[in-house]
Amino acid sequence: MSDDAAPWLVVGLGNPGAEYAGNRHNIGFMVVDLLADRIRGKFKAHKARAQVVEGRIGPPGPANRRVVLAKPMSFMNLSGGPVTALRDFYKVPVDRIVAVHDELDIDYATLRLKLGGGDNGHNGLKSMTKAMGADYHRVRCGIGRPPGRMQVADFVLKDFSSGERKELDWFVDRAADAVECLVTEGLERAQSAYNG
Repeated sequence: MSDDAAPWLVVGLGNPGAEYAGNRHNIGFMVVDLLADRIRGKFKAHKARAQVVEGRIGPPGPANRRVVLAKPMSFMNLSGGPVTALRDFYKVPVDRIVAVHDELDIDYATLRLKLGGGDNGHNGLKSMTKAMGADYHRVRCGIGRPPGRMQVADFVLKDFSSGERKELDWFVDRAADAVECLVTEGLERAQSAYNG
């Protein structure tokens, strides 16, 4: 089981660069940005080709946890390299790694949390799993399927629609709450509170 002194590594998956910032594929970045704001942290460049914030989340006392929030600065399909380098640098057991990512097969604004499993065609997860196995936590942020005949790649690299943006702040806030609950209270508690 995990070494209690080890931090949790919460990785938001996305693509670096201003042109991708509002994309559906970048909801992981949005969630870790909010978590960084909550702990009053500023992202700094790390040699692992990632931006990181170190801090603590949770109430004072035994549930307070050391966390490293990270945004890989590689492109999505190469996320495994930076995540593995951060895991090694911070000595994080795989079961204390949380990937926050977009999920096509879940309705928009719905969350699902799980430990392990397949990548469901998600290139960021595919890269992470190839680099270190599948036994990490996932906070899956539903974005729904593309409309009509739109290609998946086009859909995930588009910004949220105006209708979706009405709920986006609430959705990102809820996903950040789910991450905090997972880290401080465990997977079962977080699933029962947040799984849609």
